[in-house]
Amino acid sequence: MDKIIIYTDGSSRGNPGPGGFGAILMWAGKTKELHEAYRKTTNNRMELLAVIKAISALKTKTLPIHIYTDSKYVVESVEKKWLDNWIRTDFKGGKKNKDLWLAYHKIATPYTIKFHWVKGHSDNPHNNRCDVLATEAADNGPWKIDEVFELNEAAK
Repeated sequence: MDKIIIYTDGSSRGNPGPGGFGAILMWAGKTKELHEAYRKTTNNRMELLAVIKAISALKTKTLPIHIYTDSKYVVESVEKKWLDNWIRTDFKGGKKNKDLWLAYHKIATPYTIKFHWVKGHSDNPHNNRCDVLATEAADNGPWKIDEVFELNEAAK
């Protein structure tokens, strides 16, 4: 069965601090790399944004997607159905990153998605490449503004 393979990683220099994400999309022998940088954010936000941006870049909704990430936060939130409960309770208890989780839920709904956890900084070349994309973006920009995060930080 044909499927889309996505690898993702996020990085933050300081938590919060400058951050970035990297993603690799693979299908039918083709590969596409994505990366962006943000001037102030968190690692978890970048891990999740990598998934959102990768799915957003897809041009088809008919193929299943397998996403590989070293973020247990992302994998377990989806695979263990924590996200479903957070949405049902409107993120009661101050669950973080509501904006991104709702964006993920909206964009992911038409797809069949399976998450796979991979050990970070190990021997997986695709995960390692995503790490390079994410850290180079965080270090070098050009930095976008993570508006929701910065507004929430300013309100504290």
